This record gives sequence, C-alpha cells and structure tokens, in this order.
Amino acid sequence: MTLVLVAAVAAAAAYGILNRPPAENLPANDRVLQILEKGGCVSCHSANPKLPFYANFPGAKGLITKDVEEGYRAYDIEPLIAALRSGQMPRPVDVAKVEKVMLDQRMPQAKYYLVHWGSTTTRAKRDIILNWALNYRQLFYNDGLTGARAGEPVRPIAESVSVDPSKVELGFALYHDTRLSVDNTVSCASCHALNTAGVDNKQYSEGVDSQKGGVNAPTSYNAVYNFVQFWDGRAATLADQAAGPPLNPVEMASTSFDEIIAKLEADKAFKAAFEQVYPDGLTQANITDAIEQFERTLLTPNSAFDKYLRGDDSAITAEELRGYELFKQYDCATCHVGANLGGESYELMGLRNHYFAERDMPLTEEDNGRFKVTQQERDRHRFKVPGLRNIELTWPYYHDGSRATLEQAVRDMGKYQSGVELTSTEVDEITAFLKTLTGEYQGKKLTNDNNQ
Repeated sequence: MTLVLVAAVAAAAAYGILNRPPAENLPANDRVLQILEKGGCVSCHSANPKLPFYANFPGAKGLITKDVEEGYRAYDIEPLIAALRSGQMPRPVDVAKVEKVMLDQRMPQAKYYLVHWGSTTTRAKRDIILNWALNYRQLFYNDGLTGARAGEPVRPIAESVSVDPSKVELGFALYHDTRLSVDNTVSCASCHALNTAGVDNKQYSEGVDSQKGGVNAPTSYNAVYNFVQFWDGRAATLADQAAGPPLNPVEMASTSFDEIIAKLEADKAFKAAFEQVYPDGLTQANITDAIEQFERTLLTPNSAFDKYLRGDDSAITAEELRGYELFKQYDCATCHVGANLGGESYELMGLRNHYFAERDMPLTEEDNGRFKVTQQERDRHRFKVPGLRNIELTWPYYHDGSRATLEQAVRDMGKYQSGVELTSTEVDEITAFLKTLTGEYQGKKLTNDNNQ
C-alpha cells in the first residue's frame, strides 16, 4: 500500500513538472512554440513526424500510423511552427485553428497523453495560447474592433484599399472589353458581372463558342482578400489571375497577348489613353496590372454583420447571432476567417466524410484541386477556401456548382467538413447569419439582377 502511495505521489509530481507552463520571461511566440512542440502536435500534423520509440511496437504501430495520416490530412502545422521559430507573422488561419482546439480542449486525445504526460493542455497553457491569439488578431487587423469583438476570427471589410485611380479607370474598361477574347464575344464581365454579384450563377461558365468550363466561377468581389486566386491557387496575384482567362482555350481562347495588344492598339483613342497612364504602352504586364487595380476596388463593406462587429448590437437579429455562434461552434470560422471569411488557406473537400464518394457526379480533373498544380498527393481534392461575403447572391455553391441553394450548401458543409448532422433549425440559423454578410458596393447594398 505504501509503495502504491509513493508511486502515486511520484506520478503526480512528474505530471506537474512535465506540464509546467513555459517561463513567463520568454517571448510569446517561444512560449506557444514550446507548448506545441512538447505537446507532440508535430507528431501527427506534419509531413515528417518525429514518432516515439514505441511507434513500431505491435499494436501501437497501426494506431499511430492511422493517427498520423488523419492528423496530417486535417491540418499541417509546419507553416505555423516555422513562423513561430523565425519570428514571422503566422497565418490567421493557423491562429484560428490552434485557438479553437484550445477552446474546445479537444487535443491531444486521451490515448495520446496517457503515454505523453507532458502533452496535457492545462488551463495555464490554454491561457497562454488564447492570449497569444488575441494579440495577433490585433496585429493582423487594423479595423478598430474593441472589447469582446476584438478577438473575433471574422472581421469587417475595409472601406477602401490603396489604388491608382487612373489605372482603375483603364482596368474597368478592360474588364468589360470583349477584345480580350479571340472572337470578341467574351469579357471578364461575361462571367463576373458587377450587377450579378461578380458571378454568372451558372454551374459552369461559358466561354467562346459556348464552351463550358470545369469549375464554378468564384465572385470577383473582395477577391483582393484572397491569398491566391482560382480554386486551385495557380495564380499568386490578381494580375496573374487576369492573365489566365484570355489565353484559356475554353474561356477567351486568344492565342497570345500579342494578338490582344494588336486589337487594342488599333483603337487609337484607347491606345493614347493607355499610354498616358503607362508610358511603355500596351503590354501584358500593364494590361493585367490595370485589371488588378480595378478589381482591388471591388469591395463590399458595411454589411449588417460588419456593423454588428463594430458595436451596433441592433444590426443583426437574435436568430442571426445564434447562427454566428453555431458557425464558430462547428469550426466553420477556423477556415472561413478574416475580412472575407475565407480565401486564406487550402482545405480538403470532404474532411470528415467522403464528399466525392457520395457525390452523384463523375470525377473530373478539376476535382483534383490543388493537386493539379503541386502533384502532391496530400493536395488531391484540396481547394482554396472561398470567401463567404455576399454568399446569398452567388449560387450555385462549391467548386463544382453542385448545390443550388445556400441551405443545401450549409447542411452538407456540416456533414462533409465538420462531421455533424445539422438540424433544420441550425441550418436556418446559420443561413440567416450568412445573409448578414451581404455588403454595399459604391454606397448601395449589393444585389443580383439574376434573382434566385
């Protein structure tokens, strides 16, 4: 009995030592790094995990291998670890994911910390990470949020961003110019019209000769907030994105920018106006830069939810607020973060349930998502997270345009991404919240002339 008591006391002492929070005199990044590394997060959420010595023991091997595969599939922590080690600003998505895990106390799983006592997320450790997350939000966003709302993962949209007005004017003209297409029939606005919320509301857009593309056209509104462009992230900037459709054989089908430039230069008035702004004249770089400058102005601030975030409690209803709380509860706000509620990471389509196995459509090349660019197996079916601003106006939904209504999209996101079967009431409440994200363009509430 005495030996048991001694062993229990010793175990308790060891547990206390192993789970001691990092020293207070360390920088915040170093404290968080220490918690994550000693907690074993890298063991499951990385491409090259450092597994414990018993990882090859009979019985343990299968369990550990499964945990590592599922952990890395769900989340790659290495970019966050690298940022913490180098003193760089972490991604808002990484902050949101780690913060939510701490709030829910869901990691590490019991089966893990039973053999890794130092991995337990004690109250002291949680407080360190939650304070770190709040401080970073204040660094990320210069939006003036105060009080409890200063720490929200969702942020209001800025009224404006820095642009060159003269370039914006040219970009507006080019955005609507069908001469970018081989047969002078298709412009950027053909699929991303400003009066239809920056989309065409078709499952797949139509290019020259009525050819159909393979993905649903995302909105051009608020695209400036996307960390990359296109569903597969193949364009790093809005200018890079603008260079794609003119040469795409399905969309605009021009053979080269030289062909486009020749047509534009034949318009003497346009050529002269362009050269006043760009002294080196009509070039691919200047054309795409002008379009980028215009697209940077496609902001939709002052939504009802923006007003709520800025302190107006009357801006949204009780139902809409419940929807927002559910949005956070079910992890939606760990991917749909920031001012655009998305556009800041790649995520797996079908994280909790197998979307493509259950979808009543054959697999296509476009369904491979980010894999098309990287050829890395982990990126198969992984897509840039879409922003949710003005989402009630941008049907149909998902990269494949397979969901006709917002309610359907919400219900299935619950199933495939969060692993929950949402009730009808929960679907209605989350949908109500999402409708508060419709903002204003040039001082008027955004609408869609297509009407659903």
